[in-house]
Amino acid sequence: MLHGLWTPGSGLVLWHDPAGADVDAEKLPDPLGSIVRTGRFRHKAEVLVSGPYGPEKTQVKAHALAPEAAARVLLQELPRGAVAGDLRYLAHAARGVDRWVRAGRIVPEVRRDDGEWWVRWRLVGGQRQRAWLAELAVAMPAALKVAGSPSGLLDSLITELADPVTRSHLGPGLATLPPPIGTGPQEAGALGSRSHPLLTALLEAEPLEIGSHRLSAVLEDWRTSLTVDEPELVLRLKEPGSDEIEGDSPLWRLQVCLRTEGEAPEPVTLPGDPHMVRIAGEKLAAARLAYPRLRDLPADARSMDLFLPTEVVLDLVAHGAQALQSAGVRLLLPRAWRSTAPTLKLHVQSPAATETAVGLKGLVSFRWELALGDTVLSPAEMARLIQSKSDLVQIRGEWVQADHRMLAAAANYVAGRPDNSETSIGGLFGELAANPVAGVALDEITATGWAAELFDAGRDIEPVPDPVGLKAQLRPYQQRGLTWLATMSRLGCGAILADDMGLGKTIQVLALMVHERETRTAPVGPTLLVCPMSVVGNWQREAEKFAPDLRVLVHHGVGRRSGPELDAAVTDSDLVITTYALLARDVEELKRQDWQRVALDEAQHIKNAGTRQARAARLVPARHRLALTGTPVENRLEELRSILDFANPKLLGKASEFHARFAVPIEREQDENAVTRLRAITSPFVLRRVKTDPAVISDLPEKIEMTVRANLTVEQAALYQAVLDDMTAKLKDSKGMARKGAVLAALTRLKQVCNHPAHYLNDGSALLRRGHHRSGKLGLVEDILESVIADGERALLFTQFAEFGNLLAPFLAERFGAEVPFLHGGVSKQRRDDMVTRFQEEDGPPLMLLSLKAGGTGLNLTAANHVVHLDRWWNPAVENQATDRAFRIGQRRDVQVRKLVCVDTIEERVDDMLRGKSQLADLTVTSGESWITELNNDELRDLFALGSEAVGE
Repeated sequence: MLHGLWTPGSGLVLWHDPAGADVDAEKLPDPLGSIVRTGRFRHKAEVLVSGPYGPEKTQVKAHALAPEAAARVLLQELPRGAVAGDLRYLAHAARGVDRWVRAGRIVPEVRRDDGEWWVRWRLVGGQRQRAWLAELAVAMPAALKVAGSPSGLLDSLITELADPVTRSHLGPGLATLPPPIGTGPQEAGALGSRSHPLLTALLEAEPLEIGSHRLSAVLEDWRTSLTVDEPELVLRLKEPGSDEIEGDSPLWRLQVCLRTEGEAPEPVTLPGDPHMVRIAGEKLAAARLAYPRLRDLPADARSMDLFLPTEVVLDLVAHGAQALQSAGVRLLLPRAWRSTAPTLKLHVQSPAATETAVGLKGLVSFRWELALGDTVLSPAEMARLIQSKSDLVQIRGEWVQADHRMLAAAANYVAGRPDNSETSIGGLFGELAANPVAGVALDEITATGWAAELFDAGRDIEPVPDPVGLKAQLRPYQQRGLTWLATMSRLGCGAILADDMGLGKTIQVLALMVHERETRTAPVGPTLLVCPMSVVGNWQREAEKFAPDLRVLVHHGVGRRSGPELDAAVTDSDLVITTYALLARDVEELKRQDWQRVALDEAQHIKNAGTRQARAARLVPARHRLALTGTPVENRLEELRSILDFANPKLLGKASEFHARFAVPIEREQDENAVTRLRAITSPFVLRRVKTDPAVISDLPEKIEMTVRANLTVEQAALYQAVLDDMTAKLKDSKGMARKGAVLAALTRLKQVCNHPAHYLNDGSALLRRGHHRSGKLGLVEDILESVIADGERALLFTQFAEFGNLLAPFLAERFGAEVPFLHGGVSKQRRDDMVTRFQEEDGPPLMLLSLKAGGTGLNLTAANHVVHLDRWWNPAVENQATDRAFRIGQRRDVQVRKLVCVDTIEERVDDMLRGKSQLADLTVTSGESWITELNNDELRDLFALGSEAVGE
C-alpha cells in the first residue's frame, strides 16, 4: 500500500508500508505512477505502523513532493486497493480546497520567503471554513497525527495547496482572470491591469520588487473585512436555577448565542429570524463535530439552548473549550465559576511561654481546617463533600471545580481529627510527616502561646538588643538572627542557622553567648564548639575581637587535657573549641561535661548520619543544640535529615521513613505536596538567609561568575587519548566495583592531564618546555593572574589536588616574584593561622593557593576579589563554599569567579550539564562524582571523548 503524510515544512511525503506488499507502480495512473516509478525515496519519515501490541512509531524511506506536485497528485483519481486511507484523506482535504477555489473564496496575499516578497493565493477564511476544518480535524486518521496537531497540520495543508490549486484553474488565459469575490472597483481596476507589478508577480510566480510589510498588512486587512459580517457563535454556560440544584445531577443551560462584531451575544430564540436560525444551526452543527459530547443532549423547546449534566459540564470546561476554540466557537463561563485546589490549615494552641524550656515534648492542642481558596469549610459542608461524587460543587453560592477525590480525602482527614486534639509538638510534627493527604497541600500554620514563638521566632517577637559586652554593631539581619537563636535556646529547641557563607554566623553565635551571660540570673554552662581544624584559629580570633570577656579553651593537640584536668578547665570556660576528628576520638571525655550547648560549625561534616563524627555529635548531651552551615543540603535531602537529627533528635523519624516520605517523592517525583510538608516541619528550626537577597544585605558587591575555556596542547591531547583507550579496554571485561573503580581512576587521570602533563606523569619534569607551556590551562592561568596583579588586586586559586598545588606554588612565586602560600590539609594549625593573617594584611601576598577540602570553608579571605577554580569538583555547593572565602561581609569590591575547563573534554561537558540543572535537580545529584560510574559504556564514551576542537593551534 502507498501511504501519504503531510509534514509542515516538507509538504506531502509518500511512503511504502515496510510490512506490506510492494506497490505496482506500472498500474498507478500518472502523475502518481511516474512519481513512484522515478522517485528515489531517500527522505526519512517517522510514521505509525501496525505492531504486535498496536500502533508503533518507526522510520521509513519516503519521497517528499513540493506543493505543486502534491496538488497534482492529490487532485487526481486515486486507484482503490493500492492507496492507503491516510493518502485518501489528504486527497479528500485537497478536493475541499479545490471546491473553495472554484467558489471564488480566494484572495491574494503578500508573504516574505527566502529573503524576497512573493504574491500567493490563499483561501478567504471565515466561519464556514473553520467549521469545515473542524470537521476535517475530527475525521483525521491517527496515522497522520504523528506529524503534529490536527489543526496545525490542516493549516499547513490549506496554506500550501491553495496557491497551486488556484493556478491549476487559471490556465493560459491569465488576463481574463475575474477579480476575487468582495473586490471593490478600485481593487478590481488594479488587478485588471496586467502592467501592475502586484498582478505580474501573482500571475507569473515571480518575486514582487515593491513588496513590503505595509502592503502585506493592507491585503490582510482587506481579507479580514470580507468575513467581518459573519456572526460568531458563542456558547454561554448558565448556572442551574435554585429549583434545579436539589437533584443528584442538576442540569446546566448552555445558551446558544450569535454575536456580530462589536455587539453583545444575543440568544437564538425559536421561532425567530429564519436567517439567523439557519446560521446558528450550521455553526452549532460544526461545534458538535468539533466537540461530539454536545450531541444527543436535551434541548429547550423555545430556543436552541442545550441542557448539560454536571459530568458533561466538567468535560466541556476541561477539554471541550479548546476543541470549540479551534473551531472558532467561543465558550463563556459563569462569573462565579472558580477552579481551585483544596488546602489544609493547621491551628496550634499552647500556654504562654515561660522561662522553662519546653522542647519537642511541650504539649499543644491543635485543630485542622479544610479550605477551598479563601473559604474555610464548615463541618456540614465537609460532610456534603464526602458524599459528593462530582468535581463541581456549590459552596456558599459559588460553583467551585475541584478534584472530588482529593476533597473527600481531605474532608475525611479533617473530620477524623476532632478540634483541640492534644499531643506534644514533636508528636504533631510526626503526624505531619506520616499522614499526608495525597495532592492536598498544607497551606498555613498559625499558633498561639509559646508555639507562636516557635513558628514565628525572629519575626513577630520583641527583638533582643545588642549585648553590651559584644564589641560589634550587628547588622539588622544579624540582630534578627540573634533574636531567633535566643528564642530557640529559651524554648529548648535545637536549631540550624543556615545563613549563606559570609553573612556572619560566628558573630551571631558569640552574640548569643554574651546575651545569655548578661541576662540570665543563674550561671550559664559552657558551649562546646566543634569545627574543622582550618577554622579553629578563626573562632579564637573572632571571640577575642568581638567577645573578649568570654573565656575560651581550645581542646586540641597532643598535649590536650583529659580526665579531671579537662573537667576543671571546661568548668572555668565559656567556649570550648575542638575539631570533628577529636570529637569522635574524645567523645567519652566530652560526654561527662555539663554543656549548655553543643554547636557544630560547618555542620555538613555530619551530613552522613552513620559516620563516627555524626554519631559522636549526637552522643554529647546538652541543653541546647545548634548547627551552623551555609549548605544544609549539598547533594541529597538525607543530609538535611542527618543535621536536623542532631539538632532535634527523631524530628524527621528514621532514615528509612524519611527516605520514603520525603526524599523519594521530592528528588525523583518533584512532589510539591511533600515539599510543602517538609517545609512546614523544618522551617521552625531552620533560619536561612542568602547574600543575594537585598533585604538581607544591600551593600555586598556583585559576584560575577564565568566559565573560562582553555585548549589542550598536543602533548595533553595525546595523554588524554591514551587514558581513554586504557579505560575502554578495562571496561570490556570489568563489572561491579571493578568497573566503577576503572571509571573513577580514568576520571582522576583525565583531570590531571587537563591540569598539566607533569601533574599526570608525576615524573618531576618542568612545567615549561623550551620556554613554552606544556598545558593550555596553565598558560591561561598565567594570563589571568598577570592582569589581576597588574591591576593591584589579589586572587585565590583552588585545586582539589595537593600535588598540583605543590607544582604551581613555586612556579607562580618565581613567575610573579612574590610569595604564594599554599594552604592544604598537611599544614599545621599555627601555619594556617599565620597564612590567613598574612594574606589579609594590606601588603600581603597577591596570590594564595588552597586545596578545596582544607581551604573551602570557614576562612575569611576578603583581601582577594578574584577566585579561580583550577580544576572542577563538579559539586556546585562545594565550589560555592570555596568562592565564599572572598565573597562575604567585609568584601568591598566585585568578586570575579573563573571556573577553568578544557575545550571539548569531559570538563566542558560536565560543566554544561551542571549549569543546566534546576535547583531541585541539584538535590538529586549523587555525592561527588560517583554518578558518572552509573553511565553505560556508550554514554561514558560520549562524555569522556576528546572532541575535534580540544587542541589549540
